[in-house]
Amino acid sequence: MNARGGRPPGPVLVVSGTGTEIGKTVVTAAVAALARAAGRSVAILKPAQTGLEPGEPGDAAEAARLAGGAGVTARELARFPEPLAPATAALRAGLPPVGPAEVAKAAAELATGHDLVLVEGAGGLLVRYDGAGGTLADVAALLGAPVLVVVAAGLGTLNVTSLTAEALRARGLELPGVVIGSWPAEPDLAARCNLADLPQAAGAPLLGAVPAGAGALAPAEFRARAARWLAPALGGRRAPG
Repeated sequence: MNARGGRPPGPVLVVSGTGTEIGKTVVTAAVAALARAAGRSVAILKPAQTGLEPGEPGDAAEAARLAGGAGVTARELARFPEPLAPATAALRAGLPPVGPAEVAKAAAELATGHDLVLVEGAGGLLVRYDGAGGTLADVAALLGAPVLVVVAAGLGTLNVTSLTAEALRARGLELPGVVIGSWPAEPDLAARCNLADLPQAAGAPLLGAVPAGAGALAPAEFRARAARWLAPALGGRRAPG
């Protein structure tokens, strides 16, 4: 993906965060919704879903619901009931972990039948997926895929954004930009300043800001509004920061 050129992402885009509960799923849904609006076929891959029991809707299913329902393929490779890092959750559940090679293989297979595959990670970039220390960064490296980073709006976000960007650069991975996953209705001083400071911290453009509570919108309304939240590099019309 080339943020400067304004081209939509594809064929594989990895979506990571700077932590948990940062808004990765709703950002993934927004990117998928805009791709669908442009007539592209989309798959959403969740390598490891933690913190949910069997039968409960996971992140991939929720993102697909918001983005277009039956028009978006949702796939989950593994599920572990405790809300822990995937490697720890798998170990405690007595279940086999899902490693980077397996994730990359699944993403590559999905890419043969879809215009865009979105791989949504768990937590931050270097959270461990297996006992060998495999991470989402390893998945991106195997795929040669760019990593979109979802960040928080307020105080403290600049440090973790800088650390994540540094980790990506150290691995030779592309960071096309960052997206604020939950922009408050009444942003404080730190959040307002971060609009200008986040691109400097990341060394990459600010490609969007999704309003807090967007995930609670009805799917049709979510899809109608998504273009306002994301920059042209992600298929929207928001001016990049």
